[in-house]
Amino acid sequence: DASPSAMIGASNHFEVAIATATLLFGLSSGAALATVVGVLIEVPVMLMLVKICLNTTHWFSHKVTAV
Repeated sequence: DASPSAMIGASNHFEVAIATATLLFGLSSGAALATVVGVLIEVPVMLMLVKICLNTTHWFSHKVTAV
């Protein structure tokens, strides 16, 4: 459960990144284009990583030991 939460939390501020790149470099810049395309690539990759994490949970022990 922690893996999907960590990945989603790490990618929360993409709107700010797009706005900043557009404001600083203009609409026709490569930086603004890369920022937008990066977000479009990030979502399918993140979903694939979440699926991998969920499918490999049986690899790890769920036993809780006392300290």
